[in-house]
Amino acid sequence: MYAEERQQEILRRARAAGRVDVVTLAEALGVTAETVRRDLTVLERAGVVRRVHGGAIPIERIGFERAVATRDTVLTAEKERIAKAAVAEIPEDGAIILDAGTTTARLAQLIPTDRELTVVVNSPVLAATLGPNPNLTVLLLGGRVRGKTLATVDDWALRPLENLHVDVAFMGTNGCTIDRGLTTPDQAEAAAKRAMIAAARRVVVLADHTKVGTDHFARFGTMSDVDVIITDTGLDPELGAELDEAGIRVVQA
Repeated sequence: MYAEERQQEILRRARAAGRVDVVTLAEALGVTAETVRRDLTVLERAGVVRRVHGGAIPIERIGFERAVATRDTVLTAEKERIAKAAVAEIPEDGAIILDAGTTTARLAQLIPTDRELTVVVNSPVLAATLGPNPNLTVLLLGGRVRGKTLATVDDWALRPLENLHVDVAFMGTNGCTIDRGLTTPDQAEAAAKRAMIAAARRVVVLADHTKVGTDHFARFGTMSDVDVIITDTGLDPELGAELDEAGIRVVQA
């Protein structure tokens, strides 16, 4: 078993049981305790587990949400590839929504400069990135800015979305499963994401492989809402097959 395969198995066990311990993992996987500790360090740096005495707990089990600056340093190569693949889903003209997030922020930097688009965002960071492009009409949703994600939420963000209709919504997510759908730790942010999905003809989810197969506190969409999921090549084949069986087009970048 390669290191990445072993780490994915450790993560699967952690999510299934709610916790894993070093000694049990070492025996089950046929490796040394030191190897397991290194694997847990890799997974913690990827932001999917939190190390505890003797083992680790999956992030979603403890309701932990990392700040955007921290998330932006994790899986950067994968997020770049996902964003590049997402460019193919941008229409030649019309209107799109870009959800707040570290992967959508990379997509914002890649929007072709020759396209005339209206881009709706709920992030001052994305607005600042897109604003200088003379071919884009950038609409920033108002509201309270969440410190964790720098996304605007609450009533001032929700009301304008009730009257908008866009071609594509590019959505980020903290979790994605067949049973639970699309989930995130915060209810206010879930409400904003839900309204974005409702305003779009098509929904494209940008999610690295660590998000697929996990769930969080607040649901903002079902898998029937999703047209395309763009992820990376680290996606578990079984999870990819489940998404495909559900009729969702999966793009691995």
